[in-house]
Amino acid sequence: MPDPTYLLLGVLTVGALAFLLLDRAQPFSSPVRAIFARWLRWLVFSFSAAALSRDLGLVDRPYWALVPAFFLLWLLAETLYNWLAISALSLSPLPLFPRFSVNASGEEWPTHPRFLRLRDWLRARGFRPVQALQAEVRPGLRLRGSFYQDATATLRLQILFLPQPGGTLTVCYALTTPTASGRRFLTDNLCLPFGGFYPETWLVDRSPWRRSLPRLLARHRARLARAGETAVPWTDDPLTDLNAQQKELEQVNTALGFLVPPGQREERGKITQAGRYRVWKEYWFLQYLGRSARYE
Repeated sequence: MPDPTYLLLGVLTVGALAFLLLDRAQPFSSPVRAIFARWLRWLVFSFSAAALSRDLGLVDRPYWALVPAFFLLWLLAETLYNWLAISALSLSPLPLFPRFSVNASGEEWPTHPRFLRLRDWLRARGFRPVQALQAEVRPGLRLRGSFYQDATATLRLQILFLPQPGGTLTVCYALTTPTASGRRFLTDNLCLPFGGFYPETWLVDRSPWRRSLPRLLARHRARLARAGETAVPWTDDPLTDLNAQQKELEQVNTALGFLVPPGQREERGKITQAGRYRVWKEYWFLQYLGRSARYE
């Protein structure tokens, strides 16, 4: 009878390969699929490294004691890698809060039936296009976003196209409503780690698992209804508001110790040690749990 440990390892390996091939066949990357792929990769490494170490006689320990040991070893190695990557980002010239400009290139929407259906869905529900923006993160890499507003001009939708390795795209949505009390309700499904602080008047709900725009829209409207807030129309265009947001976020995060003061960034980098921990924690929650981290 075959060794059950090898049966389990074979099932995990075949599952991981099948999932990888299926994911490669998709024209657009999905954060949800990526989470499952990371867990499969982690488990395959843990079980296969334990089996190899036992068969080669490298470690004189039971197999089921080696599996969690290699599981923790992967955790340690990836933690070190992520920490070095965050440190490199902090020391790099890449902007943490890039400035946006009007996208006049005409490359606003990917020409794919999925996005054409999304545009038809928005039009059928009274959303109208307001502006198309872009931001240069680094030479050759631009973030593109399209902004829509509903018929009352109180709900603004940002559709953000995030380039991924391999030339694929991830599409994310951010819904924002200003209220008469001066608050700003923001509901999004962004899968990018932030880790910083938001202004006190911002009420942010991040749900990376929710990839459906209709469901995210229903969640946003339910939040407004529960809060009993009165929505007010937007007065600024998206470009003015978004760049003002970026400036406000940078000021708030500098004041609260997430960012290093501008005069010291050349020597110490942009992100403080406490800020790097917050980014690391946020990254782990997003990458493996599909949720935003919570801080005390």
